[in-house]
Amino acid sequence: MKKLKYLFEFILIMFFFIIFKIIGLKSSSNIGGILGNIFGPLIRKKKLIKSNILKALPNADKKKINLIQKNMWNNYGRILSEYAFLKKFRSNDFEKNVIVEGQEILDIIRDSKKPVIFVSGHFSNYELMTMQIVKTNIPLSAVYRPLNNIFMRMVQDKIRDKYISKNYIPKGMAGTRQLLKYFKKGCSIAIMIDQRVSQGKKIKFFDHYAYTTTIPAQFSKKYKCEIVPIHVERLDGINFKIKINKPMNFKDEDSVEKITTDLNLWLENMILKNPDQWIWTHDRWK
Repeated sequence: MKKLKYLFEFILIMFFFIIFKIIGLKSSSNIGGILGNIFGPLIRKKKLIKSNILKALPNADKKKINLIQKNMWNNYGRILSEYAFLKKFRSNDFEKNVIVEGQEILDIIRDSKKPVIFVSGHFSNYELMTMQIVKTNIPLSAVYRPLNNIFMRMVQDKIRDKYISKNYIPKGMAGTRQLLKYFKKGCSIAIMIDQRVSQGKKIKFFDHYAYTTTIPAQFSKKYKCEIVPIHVERLDGINFKIKINKPMNFKDEDSVEKITTDLNLWLENMILKNPDQWIWTHDRWK
């Protein structure tokens, strides 16, 4: 039954992808936003989203919560439609639509040939972050969570392999071993630190404990590598800003828990900056 559901979703999304490629990026993103507002609330529990928002924004009233949800689904739908154009983003056809702040930091990392840990969250069109790092010719392996829909997973994997990065590694213990293998060969790591992980530690996130990956902290302590936060922001419609932050400074005596807590604090600040551009649908505090 679940496979039939996934197949129906796949056929529907592929139909829209064909339409998107015909009508162009701007119209597709606008329509994707509308579709996100229509279908998003039907496939995810409003109760969970509301609970998540209130953990981060305990004083948010009903109007604020509804606005965040509406804008989140709009952004989610836009991201989906923009997958049809990642090839053109990669070839710089939409260079005027993407502002990169801190490109010099990526250039320094590339020239140093020393691997670093890039951290971010599911902000705006988060695929642009990994794409920008790879376009700078920085060897990279990126951690990801495979889609549940096996049909859409194949499509997403193909798009990522062709236009973003060939070294996507599924999260988990086996994936961590692969990361270490690549890292020792001089390959930097990109990881979304806002995902819940069963192998992580319970670290405070918006004043509530949540299982959090400690991979960046562990690599930083063991290999003395830098941790570089990156934030992707949708300015309006199809215009984006990718901000490459300076490497975070940690002391040798800082514990894994301390470093991970600091990373969560950075993540919190970025979410609060644009709460409707973060994906609230995951059971982050489970």
